[in-house]
Amino acid sequence: MKQKSAIQLIECPRDAMQGWKHFIPTKDKIRYINSLLQVGFHTIDFGSFVSAKAIPQMSDTKEVVKELEVSRDSNTKLLSIVANTRGAEEAVYFPQIKYLGFPFSISPTFQMLNTNKTMEQSLKTVEEIQTLCVENGKELVIYLSMGFGNPYADLYSKEMLLKWTQEMVDRGIGIISLADTVGVANSSQISEALNSLIPAFPKTSIGVHLHAASNNWKNKFEAAIDSGCIRIDGALKGIGGCPMAQEDLVGNMDSVLVIDYLREKKLLVDFNENALNQAIQIANEIFQ
Repeated sequence: MKQKSAIQLIECPRDAMQGWKHFIPTKDKIRYINSLLQVGFHTIDFGSFVSAKAIPQMSDTKEVVKELEVSRDSNTKLLSIVANTRGAEEAVYFPQIKYLGFPFSISPTFQMLNTNKTMEQSLKTVEEIQTLCVENGKELVIYLSMGFGNPYADLYSKEMLLKWTQEMVDRGIGIISLADTVGVANSSQISEALNSLIPAFPKTSIGVHLHAASNNWKNKFEAAIDSGCIRIDGALKGIGGCPMAQEDLVGNMDSVLVIDYLREKKLLVDFNENALNQAIQIANEIFQ
């Protein structure tokens, strides 16, 4: 294993909730996310400032963020997804939010499906959002979606990953996460991608947002951390997926399984076991 540092776990209730079959009441979202804020995650990906028509589950993000119990000196920060400049303009208004996440797909087909823009138009959007982040004390996280291939027969290669990562770094982006949007990645692809990007961009935080089932998460996860990746996204109970990509949601990396693994390897610090158990109990109530 190349990296012995503690892993940065990004918990993604937003991804778990966004495609859920029934609307989760705002008060339950607030209760759940506030419980996650006590656990010790590096970041909580809590909501998104996107079209309520496209993602109805996220229509109450503004109401949710107002009630989240996060202080400026908290070790856990909030991240919100935005899909366009207008959403970023809304998100930067809230002092509780530290990070804005923008999905930039290296599949032109999915970029159009997800944000209704071409890749060239989306690159301009990245520049606009980055300016907003700098002006408002936020940090932009770019998700290179379809980062391990796509179901649309669009071209994919390691060279494309390097090209688009360089484009983001050139624009001052310091955090880039490879998103396995539809769960197509295998351990070899993950290793190849990270072993290319991490050495090439040593000053950039390269993470992964892997979708996996309970029977294949471990090989994918081990491939990531063995390649030196310390930023890992997941969600309690392994729920989630992108409803803009396909109807059958693949599921997120299950944070409970990841936490158990990292605890065994002594790569996890400052986690509140009681708070985690409480969050799991609330998840069991909400996701039925």
